[in-house]
Amino acid sequence: MKLHQPLLSVAAAVVLSLTVTGCGGNAQAGDQAGGQTAGQPEVRELRYQGSANNVGLPELAADLGYLGDIRLNWVGNTISGPQDIQSAATNQTDFGGAFAGAVVKLVEAGAPVTAVVNYYGEDAKTFNGFYVKADSPIKTARDLIGKKIAVNTLGAHSEAVINTYLSKNGLSQDEIKQVQLVVLAPNDTEEAVRRGQVDVGSLGGVLQDHAVAAGGLRSLFNDYELFGTFAGGQYVLRNDFIEKNPNTARTFATGVAKAIKWETETPRDQVIARFKKIIDARGRNESTANLQYWKSPGVPDNGVIKDEDFTRWSAWLKSSGIVKNDLTPSKYYTNKFNNLESSTPTRTAKG
Repeated sequence: MKLHQPLLSVAAAVVLSLTVTGCGGNAQAGDQAGGQTAGQPEVRELRYQGSANNVGLPELAADLGYLGDIRLNWVGNTISGPQDIQSAATNQTDFGGAFAGAVVKLVEAGAPVTAVVNYYGEDAKTFNGFYVKADSPIKTARDLIGKKIAVNTLGAHSEAVINTYLSKNGLSQDEIKQVQLVVLAPNDTEEAVRRGQVDVGSLGGVLQDHAVAAGGLRSLFNDYELFGTFAGGQYVLRNDFIEKNPNTARTFATGVAKAIKWETETPRDQVIARFKKIIDARGRNESTANLQYWKSPGVPDNGVIKDEDFTRWSAWLKSSGIVKNDLTPSKYYTNKFNNLESSTPTRTAKG
């Protein structure tokens, strides 16, 4: 695929940032670790990036009391998973979440991070779709040659899904390179499709449902059609953070898993009401209008990570040059901090 903007060199960004920061853990971690009761968190504050008009699983976990006395310190918002996990890798934040392929790329570039829990995924209710105008002549994968597709970031979920869709529908790598990816903020994608600034837009979650409800758009394909129910991305922690703060890592990963379970088992109207309460209380001048479109967490198995969450993207990772040989999934993740792991009978874990 022709990238409309140059793909950020993850290796360069990480090496530069690690040189500047020394890749140290949270400066407070070592200071606060002494005197802790066994099982109690070593640190009680986690820095993170959020998402406007949205409640992330850690935010929900904190509100439900699943993080105990750990406080979340919001340092800003991000729309890019690769940027979010780079921030965690370079000690600008304590955790970050991204598409599994972006996690692989970061680790392969030498970043000392490990995925500890899945945080987003797709199911029959919640999935990432690719939409065109209702009267668009684009009907098939081959019609995308020479066309522009809006994605929220490069080197992440949408790019991997598009590549897989095109490959499965018979396009050669030379033909795939002729499909142009244009980076747009998710909040701007629907309007860009309607105005004809791009031919196709990647939409997920409440933004997708809002666009569909407004009419005039047609689904070309979606990732649930390609893969069925699956986990798409993980939260990562720095390895030095995990080593110094294993109890905090366990509280975090298990808290996120419990939040997934709560969303899965709680009536939809109660979930939406909780989200609205959280957004209103944090005072960031956000809108809660799109919450009405929330349907499900989309994350299977209480966030437990599996090998296939990474191997699913092997062909794309190889074609993109991110990996050269077969993947070794155990390099990228561990489930040992997720206390709900036992609910999944078959699992493979690192560590």
